[in-house]
Amino acid sequence: MTYPRLFNLVCIMALTSWAPPSYAQSAPSVLTIATEGYFRPYNLTRSDGTLDGYEVELGKHLCQAMKVECEFIAIPFDAIIPSLQAGKVDAVMGALSATEAREKVIDFSISYGRTPQVFATLRDSPYSKLPHMEENLDLSSNQPDMDQALQDVTAAIKGATVGVVGGSIAQSLINTYFKEGITVREYKTAEEADLDLASGRIDMQVTARSYLNTLQKTQAYSNVVMTGPLFKGGLLGRGVAVGLRKDEADLKRRFNFAIMAAKADGTIKSLSEKWFGFDVTP
Repeated sequence: MTYPRLFNLVCIMALTSWAPPSYAQSAPSVLTIATEGYFRPYNLTRSDGTLDGYEVELGKHLCQAMKVECEFIAIPFDAIIPSLQAGKVDAVMGALSATEAREKVIDFSISYGRTPQVFATLRDSPYSKLPHMEENLDLSSNQPDMDQALQDVTAAIKGATVGVVGGSIAQSLINTYFKEGITVREYKTAEEADLDLASGRIDMQVTARSYLNTLQKTQAYSNVVMTGPLFKGGLLGRGVAVGLRKDEADLKRRFNFAIMAAKADGTIKSLSEKWFGFDVTP
């Protein structure tokens, strides 16, 4: 056995065998996890009403590792954090990025996925060739070329109607950097924005690249293309993570160790490749 494989095995054994003593006493008998159910492939609702997707499958794996029963329920994205704060659910796995703004009101586990935010438009749209196409723009950078790139994109999208999901990091991105000179249309779900984009009621939408990749594989949205840069970092946060209440230190610790083990043993890699077609391991 090679040293890297031996090291990974030791890490997995240590992570999966550890359990905070107080957790067993404080954990609910059933862990209720909120997700949206309309943000493929992170989470989705099957025709029979059951929830599925990357987060649902990963969440069940994490619960099994933590030796607790879990139940996923669907909640509109803009109501997910309030529902968590009100104690209606125990945790959130709903493509919720761990951002500075959100960390002021709730807590987060370590990340279990990370993909950039992008503009999406129709293939024949005048906005289909935005500047800095597929360039990685790290919003935490203070370099002059970053400012120039943002100015270039701002000028190129002037006059456009752009759709975003309310309460999303896409909305934060638009409101912080691109709000002037465009019309912003807010939606409750990504599916609503998809329909308006396909029908021409909006010029563009901002979404996760992983979501867009899945959308493009469907016949109804095969004419949708990515345009412009790949935005990451800064106000977009450190990746998608489990949302938790501030007073749930034991639950946070247990989720962290389960996620670390799922990274080490390749579970996150295999599930992300199954659902996204590529590895989203942070």
